[in-house]
Amino acid sequence: MKKLKNYSLLVMGMLALNIANAQTVNSFTVQQAADYAKKNSVQVKNALLDILIQKQTNRDITSIALPQIGGSASVNDYLQIPTTLLPGQIVGQPVGTYVPVKFGTKWNASAGVSLSQIVFDGQVFIALKARNGTITYQEQIAKLTEESIIANVHKVYYQLVTGKIQIELLDANINRLEKLKRDVQIMYDNGFTEKVDIDKLAVQLANLQTEKLKANNLIANGYAGLKMLMGMPVKDSLVLTDTLDDNKIREGVLEASQYKYTDRKEFQIIETANKLNGLNVRRYKLSAIPSFALVGNYALQAQRSKFDFFGKGDWFSTSYIGLQMHVPIFNGFALKARTQKARLELQKTQNQTEALKINIDAEVETAKNNFVAAIASMDFQKKNMVLAEKVYGQTKKKYEIGTGSATEINTAQLDLKTAQTNYITALSDAIIAKIDFLKATGKL
Repeated sequence: MKKLKNYSLLVMGMLALNIANAQTVNSFTVQQAADYAKKNSVQVKNALLDILIQKQTNRDITSIALPQIGGSASVNDYLQIPTTLLPGQIVGQPVGTYVPVKFGTKWNASAGVSLSQIVFDGQVFIALKARNGTITYQEQIAKLTEESIIANVHKVYYQLVTGKIQIELLDANINRLEKLKRDVQIMYDNGFTEKVDIDKLAVQLANLQTEKLKANNLIANGYAGLKMLMGMPVKDSLVLTDTLDDNKIREGVLEASQYKYTDRKEFQIIETANKLNGLNVRRYKLSAIPSFALVGNYALQAQRSKFDFFGKGDWFSTSYIGLQMHVPIFNGFALKARTQKARLELQKTQNQTEALKINIDAEVETAKNNFVAAIASMDFQKKNMVLAEKVYGQTKKKYEIGTGSATEINTAQLDLKTAQTNYITALSDAIIAKIDFLKATGKL
């Protein structure tokens, strides 16, 4: 029995060790959480893969401008040797007659290698010039994806931080009510109050404890959502080390007040798109001029009556080099249509650029107004919460010395709870407004 007990303890210890090893504890500031998300978020990973995909696409484009070398080989067995007609007068027959003659051998083989090199092609030239632009475009999209992930990480992170503050306030209220309930119980035992006053406090305590349970559940779900956003395994533990206060919310806002359109990732992307569309117009224009390519070929040929190409016998060689020119003359107006389409696409992105400027100005103005209003609300609610705490303290003292009523202290408690809830809401709104403002100005 003792051995069985020791074995059970050993198994339990091993299980506990496995669980500890399986779970990683991460203590993160908001910046560390954002950095983790940039490395592990699936969206960011895919955006980075798009850059690599574009690099391979560019290599494919580059290959067009490099020498193209190809080889060929063939072996033919003429089941029936081709017949050629010769003029009959060669063998003394009348003019206008022909003599069928078979030339060649049953087996024929050939092998050769060919080379071509583009000397000039307008479309290839522009495609090569656009390579860096396409990489920049994908890199800017990846940065925009990162920015979106970072903004969401900041918001969820600080919402969880405010959730912790809410739990702390709820705990303080529960402790306050429990103490008050004990004091009222003593007063009831000495005949100075009624049983209903104790019952009312019990109801308030139950409501606060229920609210705390709901708040803890929301926080637990929030942690799961933050881990998913960051690309962190749900089984891992996440500890938030940053705190939140009024001064922290105000930090860095003055520096973000001055902004440029180019600070926004969306504007950088649309500018790159304009450049690429401009190159696309040039590509079609240059495709209307002649293109040149250097070509060459070297081949060997052999003819045999039997399949003995690897034995004795002659192989005859042929080779040439040349310069080919292709001149587009008429293609059914396709080139004109493609060029006009490219011009319209360029005009479209130029219009989008102007519209984006207006949108950025509107977003910054709206975000600034929301932030100013959120800060004012946060300051007001904080003062109101402090005042409500003071009123509750004074009302409690009056109740303890018998000059106040149970109704007054219940009302003061409810007012304090409402003020705290309003402050938590204002604090959360303020940090989200700050994040939106920094994002709108491109300073996040």
